[in-house]
Amino acid sequence: MRKTPSDVYLEKAQTLSKAETERLLSRARSKLIRRLESEKMTALEVVAVQLEIEDEDLSEWRAKMAEIRKKAKAK
Repeated sequence: MRKTPSDVYLEKAQTLSKAETERLLSRARSKLIRRLESEKMTALEVVAVQLEIEDEDLSEWRAKMAEIRKKAKAK
């Protein structure tokens, strides 16, 4: 897991509404929440890292789905 968020995701996190920020924080992994509680990271940084994690997960899911669809068409 990244220790610091990239600048791109920090910018994305800043543009989120309060409700979207709360949703991301609610989905944040326990390690990130502990960093927030111990004040090693700000809420904005935690949200940015969570955004990055979710984007990576989505990309992986899309790649797997494309592979499954390709195999299904081959049959």
